[in-house]
Amino acid sequence: MHVLTILDHPDPASFSAAVARRFMDGAKDAGHSVELADLHAEEFDPRWTKADIDAEANGDTLPDVAKEQMRIDRADAICLVFPLFWWGMPSMMKGWVDRVWTWDWAYDQLDDPNKSLQRPRSGVLLIPAGARSDEMDEAGYSAALETAWINGTFGYFGFSPRKLELLCGAKGSLERRKSLLERSYQVGRDIAAFRN
Repeated sequence: MHVLTILDHPDPASFSAAVARRFMDGAKDAGHSVELADLHAEEFDPRWTKADIDAEANGDTLPDVAKEQMRIDRADAICLVFPLFWWGMPSMMKGWVDRVWTWDWAYDQLDDPNKSLQRPRSGVLLIPAGARSDEMDEAGYSAALETAWINGTFGYFGFSPRKLELLCGAKGSLERRKSLLERSYQVGRDIAAFRN
């Protein structure tokens, strides 16, 4: 199985980068091949522009988008790693989603609004979050993210099964951070077998 990890964090020494590495270590130890798309290191342009609109209208794909789509085509499983920002994705990941998962490549809402054009593949989101899980649950944030991403967006991606792993307390103690990195490793080891 080939596992693609998409990382959005500008600091290679960040906790998010450590999460991505541990996830990939787990996937490798389970016998999978791994590939990292480090959006900042590779200087991916997240801006959705008129060039994107024109390319889509002409049935074309911009070269940087085509590169990402080829990576996705190779993958049997995809993991997105990004810190939780204002209860959503940071701009680089949001731009990657907006530009890469295009109409008529990832989905076609006219023929079937609930059907992905992508083949089924495992998908997991590993999201470091500073808040505690009880705080997020009590405020309804965990359920809102699950609805928006798992029941919504990533269904169009063909992620099946798909899983959201909120790594709460990522700014906590060293002990807490170590346990979250171990959890990330286990998700990587279990990527072929996890179920919703």
